[in-house]
Amino acid sequence: MSENSGTPRTLAEKVWDDHVVVPGTVDAGGEATPDLIYIDLHLVHEVTSPQAFDGLRMAGRELRRPDLTIATEDHNVPTVDIFSPIADQVSALQVETLRKNCEEFGVRLYPMGDAEQGIVHVVGPQLGLTQPGMTVVCGDSHTSTHGAFGALAMGIGTSEVEHVMATQTLSLRPFKSMAITVDGELPDGVTSKDLILAVIAEIGTGGGQGHVLEYRGSAIEKLSMEARMTICNMSIEAGARAGMIAPDATTYEFLKGRPHAPTGADWDAAVEYWDSLRTDDDAVFDREVRIDASTLTPFVTWGTNPGQGLPLGASVPDPADIVDEAEATAAARALEYMDLTPGMPLRDVAVDTVFVGSCTNGRIEDLRAVADVLRGRRIADGMRMLVVPGSMKVREQAEVEGLGEVFTAAGAEWRMAGCSMCLGMNPDQLSPGERCASTSNRNFEGRQGKGGRTHLVSPAVAAATAVRGRLAAPADLD
Repeated sequence: MSENSGTPRTLAEKVWDDHVVVPGTVDAGGEATPDLIYIDLHLVHEVTSPQAFDGLRMAGRELRRPDLTIATEDHNVPTVDIFSPIADQVSALQVETLRKNCEEFGVRLYPMGDAEQGIVHVVGPQLGLTQPGMTVVCGDSHTSTHGAFGALAMGIGTSEVEHVMATQTLSLRPFKSMAITVDGELPDGVTSKDLILAVIAEIGTGGGQGHVLEYRGSAIEKLSMEARMTICNMSIEAGARAGMIAPDATTYEFLKGRPHAPTGADWDAAVEYWDSLRTDDDAVFDREVRIDASTLTPFVTWGTNPGQGLPLGASVPDPADIVDEAEATAAARALEYMDLTPGMPLRDVAVDTVFVGSCTNGRIEDLRAVADVLRGRRIADGMRMLVVPGSMKVREQAEVEGLGEVFTAAGAEWRMAGCSMCLGMNPDQLSPGERCASTSNRNFEGRQGKGGRTHLVSPAVAAATAVRGRLAAPADLD
């Protein structure tokens, strides 16, 4: 990050510089100390907060800014029978502990049954809490989602959660910067999920390590806010610290009128500041990657990390053809776990379960895409399909639009809000050996349940797969 505000700066550098409370120093040996950065918004859920609250309690400290701290129940919650006691004792304890902690420390909580409850990274934007130029943190790696608004947003560890609770600051060393420039037109049927999977396949799961990624270019500028959130959400899967997109008219249209958005003269002043955040023309990135959007197709992962992905029209790779020894070894292990044969067309891979939801693809735009494919069709015999909205507000909107009826008519299960099958921390899990096409963000071994096999896909590909019973794009159904 730039230390001189007079030099051309990137979006990330501008936000960083505006939040430095105490700048770091460089000692005689050239060793730099971290900057102390102010945090505008702290998002909290039931999994990573208990130890942090305990730390405050043991130290006799109060929560520094309860007004800048918002909590919701998402990871452990069931998505059916939400008013019944939570059956899993660990999950029940975590949810109850969050409720007690929020009451004790004065934190606004959105519990199960609340009209605004949902996945933390869906709730923040829908309430207008997430705004351009902010610093946003949460004890969850996919906090990068909020970078779609031009916020510097990142996941933090439990000790850092406590530090923010106590001081509303974080001690951080500046990051490197990487531009992901995507120009051209996305072909029909290709979505932001396909784009970000292609980016991760291009740069690798460690390609963004130590960097803030800024997504730029004509293809990015044409994306909706929900599509931009999908892009930034998965920046962490490329190893990045955060992902960002410069705010513009699309951002402002999304935010205006939301409960926590500025109004009147404050809105005008905010937009003037937000406009100033765009990366300066002469700013220099540490690295730049360019992608031609017109060359992309629907993407799907075949392995056990998000970088092991290929166009849907490709075949399962042969580890023997991979030159890098470490990558070849990882591919062989992934194929063994996924029970796939080299050379097998990806469209021939049969699927048992389809999951639509998560902080990556659980918004209204995603559900509309799924409904467009399912309308007038039935899912394949023996297929299990879960459609889980990212928040209760999303569910309410989907009901108003009649999407819930489309899902149930097709044979899918229409659930309540929560993280659901994105991760194995609630009742919505895969069984050993069960294969799932998932709109979530991670396909690690056991991520969706012990022994479960996950293929990451877009909402449209998920819906087509549910109908066909094998990995498919909507065009395959025509």
